[in-house]
Amino acid sequence: MSKLRTILATRFSAMGDVAMCIPVIRSVLAANPGLQIVFVTNKKWGALCEDVPGLVFFPADVKGAHKGVPGLYKLSREIRKSYKIDALADLHQVLRSQVLRTFFKLAGTKVAVIDKGRAEKKALTRRENKELKPLQSTVDRYASVFRELGLQFDLLPIERQQKTLQPGTLQLTGEKRTDTWIGIAPFAAHREKMYPLDNMKEVIQHYAAQPGVKVLLFGGGEAEIRALNELEVKYPSVVSLAGKIGLNEELDVISNLDVMLSMDSANMHLASLFAVPVVSIWGATHPYAGFMGYGQEMMNAVQVDLSCRPCSVFGNKTCFRGDWACMEQILPPMITHKVDNVIKK
Repeated sequence: MSKLRTILATRFSAMGDVAMCIPVIRSVLAANPGLQIVFVTNKKWGALCEDVPGLVFFPADVKGAHKGVPGLYKLSREIRKSYKIDALADLHQVLRSQVLRTFFKLAGTKVAVIDKGRAEKKALTRRENKELKPLQSTVDRYASVFRELGLQFDLLPIERQQKTLQPGTLQLTGEKRTDTWIGIAPFAAHREKMYPLDNMKEVIQHYAAQPGVKVLLFGGGEAEIRALNELEVKYPSVVSLAGKIGLNEELDVISNLDVMLSMDSANMHLASLFAVPVVSIWGATHPYAGFMGYGQEMMNAVQVDLSCRPCSVFGNKTCFRGDWACMEQILPPMITHKVDNVIKK
């Protein structure tokens, strides 16, 4: 096969998984001069693809113009009209990506597909006779897809980069001077992945009372925005950014944090894009499933040992015990201890 010049990479959702693609794509492009990667993903997440030479963001509207098989066919035609695709890297392996890659495969395009390790993850999360061991990371699984296409590269570490805050953002946050900025993203898509909010309020109160510390809250959706705004009103050193800035500006702020406190959720991966240390809280899910933030240290993961953990890969299964002990048994001082250790480094 002739030298690859343009690769189509697909990963439609979720945002955290898309963010984990970026370090891999950056590494592939750095090691292969002249290569171009066209990245097809959710139309809302173009900000994740900025500042990566050779990476082209191609927005997909899978709930609108590119919905269903006809929409995906339309998407394939739009891509082929703009680029000559030499190979396709399916980083998602779901029905949508299967349909899209089929259109390219029928046209003779070489295709490589991610191995999600479903059997291993099932063994990790089953109730009885769990195989509790670290699995291949999702980032490494993404890298394997590009290597299957014949590309050689090493995964590069991410260098710390602090972006300039826009004037509108500065009106909310103020200048980053000598004070410590702690980002806190207290929500997750599923209850099984979310630390109880009343307990998280104790953590927020703890840092809100410390001089020289600013707490910046991240979230989205009406209910989360209301809850975070209430905390902002209650504590002068707490600022809620939820619903007030776009993704580009949110990434700017994250790059300036001293530490991010997050669930097993997208904000962990957004912070990892800037080498911001993350203290992550794990309940029903587990770092062993391969979704730890890129470059993050296991010592900064907050979790308790229970025979039932992990019970889910994605946290989308209701707690069969009904007591959410994996989260309830995590006490606020366990979290502040980890955060303090990061700040002191």
